[in-house]
Amino acid sequence: MGCVITFEAEEALAAAAVSLGAAQVAGWSDAEQRLAGAALAGPGRAREGPAGQLRDQILAGGDPLGEAFCRLRDAARRRPAGQTFTPAPVVQSMVGWAARRLTPARVVDPGTGSARFLVAAGRRWPHACLVGVETDPLAAMIGRAALAAAGLAGRAGITLGDYRSLDLPPAAGPTLFLGNPPYVRHHQIPAQWKHWLRSAAARRGLPASGLAGMHVHFFLATALHAVPGDAGVLVTAAEWLDVNYGCLVRALLLGPLGGQSVHLLDPAVPAFADAAATTAITCFLPGTTPSSLRLRPVARLGDLGELSGGAAVPVPVLRAASRWTPLAGRVSGPAARRAPLPAGHVELGELCRVHRGQVTGANQVWVTAGNPAGLPARFLFPAVTRASELFGARDTLATTAGLRFVIDLPADLAELAEAELAPVTRFLARAEAAGAAGSYIARHRTPWWRVRLRAPAPILATYMARRPPAFVRNLAGARHVNIAHGLYPREPLPPAALDSLAAFLRRSVSPGQGRTYAGGLTKFEPGEMERLPVPAPGLLPACAGAAGSAPG
Repeated sequence: MGCVITFEAEEALAAAAVSLGAAQVAGWSDAEQRLAGAALAGPGRAREGPAGQLRDQILAGGDPLGEAFCRLRDAARRRPAGQTFTPAPVVQSMVGWAARRLTPARVVDPGTGSARFLVAAGRRWPHACLVGVETDPLAAMIGRAALAAAGLAGRAGITLGDYRSLDLPPAAGPTLFLGNPPYVRHHQIPAQWKHWLRSAAARRGLPASGLAGMHVHFFLATALHAVPGDAGVLVTAAEWLDVNYGCLVRALLLGPLGGQSVHLLDPAVPAFADAAATTAITCFLPGTTPSSLRLRPVARLGDLGELSGGAAVPVPVLRAASRWTPLAGRVSGPAARRAPLPAGHVELGELCRVHRGQVTGANQVWVTAGNPAGLPARFLFPAVTRASELFGARDTLATTAGLRFVIDLPADLAELAEAELAPVTRFLARAEAAGAAGSYIARHRTPWWRVRLRAPAPILATYMARRPPAFVRNLAGARHVNIAHGLYPREPLPPAALDSLAAFLRRSVSPGQGRTYAGGLTKFEPGEMERLPVPAPGLLPACAGAAGSAPG
């Protein structure tokens, strides 16, 4: 595709976009005009030579502007906006699927970025109107420049705004919704958009959770924008297939979106090098009422093809399932088909409840080494606050020495004597000034300063790593925050049984029993950990000898 053209600053990239004709694409906004003016007035002004090379690379099928954008903004800077640019093989497979279903009059990309989808669609359908939506002015500019350089400016437009509030007029024919919605977790989604999700879903009689990521919002917005005869294919994180908040997407696919197929990439396939998430490509025909939906595991990017194949799963089976990944026929992972339990075994959840540790809302305030604030000692609780503390403990956490403290204050400060109230009041003033009262967690608890640590769990477990979880007997009585799970027996278990249970889990649990993300990161949600097979209570002490020799 030619040599790599580098830019020293974003202003230089913006100037290059202008030189390629970005302003020729409809929808040019005031924000982009200001960015262009600043870029052209500074030293980043593009020369015709580089602009010509950029144009040649775009005409040859490359995306030099998008690649330059990713070099200027590393993954950490792009993560809050969910900016992950889609690899060409994924784009081509999605366009290929759509081309077998319809000839669109309009193609809508809900998160345009550098316009990889729109450029590919414009080349595939020479008469389609191309509509992009983007919230980032610089990304919108390079998307426009790519469209202009590809000769598509005359039938393309990009709106600088939010896809959920897009005013999409009727089209002269079918619309194809094609793209990669931003991957943003719920913590970074403003409260007004969470309200939008719940209220918009409720109007359709569907459930919605404030824990849903941005891709769930975009599935719902697509259902609101689409009409019968349209089509859609979106690439997103795959977690919606199995988590509770994904029930909205599952309901949409079995209802107004008319789901056709889901193609689930193997977790070991890094489709998006800068996002640790398993990838799913979802195809749908709004307004249809399918009797089944095809679920297909895909081992390699090269196997995507034009998104055909997969096992047809009847709609009644899908409606009855709380998780869909098992139905794709995978042989590993959290949603693998559950084999019968071995003789004498039960699920861990029959013995123990598994609870993730408490979220403080501001660790820099509530987690402390020592007691620099001079608080009463009874409000400082030794706690496991790093997964490495459990990995380092191996079998047993025998002492709290070396652990940090979590500050957990009572709800009613009026109960405190003056000697205790004075340092607590000073501390809370500093905590509020540091923003602790304004965090998402603090705003949703009463009072904002009460962390509410759980009681010590007799077994602590890590749940996210590139290795099996650590299961550690908590003889020190340490508390834990949300970097670990606590295993709490439903009925009292003697110490020998708890020792045996922890040792058995250390020996038997493998990463394949968790949810594996791209790059090999494995995560065990509490419910997944509760489904682990363990010996029945009467067999636990008998297992101590064999299990106790297992590695910690």
